[in-house]
Amino acid sequence: QVQLIESGGGLVQAGGSLRLSCAASGRTFSNNPMGWFRQAPGKEREFVAAISWGGGRMRYADSVQGRFTISRDNAKNTVYLQMNSLKPEDTAVYYCAAGTNYYTFSPSSWDYWGQGTQVTVSS
Repeated sequence: QVQLIESGGGLVQAGGSLRLSCAASGRTFSNNPMGWFRQAPGKEREFVAAISWGGGRMRYADSVQGRFTISRDNAKNTVYLQMNSLKPEDTAVYYCAAGTNYYTFSPSSWDYWGQGTQVTVSS
């Protein structure tokens, strides 16, 4: 059974930091791009960041550019999202995803999803 399991969410004050992890099991994703998405209450799921299969390329949503960093450790089958300078508008459930197209921002184009981890940023 293929699983993506996120961890590291929580409650943090504005300006603080969190590091999310996504551990994959059931198969290796070392040849797949990985991504992070988020969904706030009443809003659609949106792209946050993606990383190529080898980790050499990253892309970010404009709203998190310069504050968030995506990385991966293929030996551990794990992808990370370091979130700094958090803002209340970053509050959402954050999802890890695996796919085949590094360039797509559309959630429907990603194949595997975790269950999500809540991030709440207080003002």
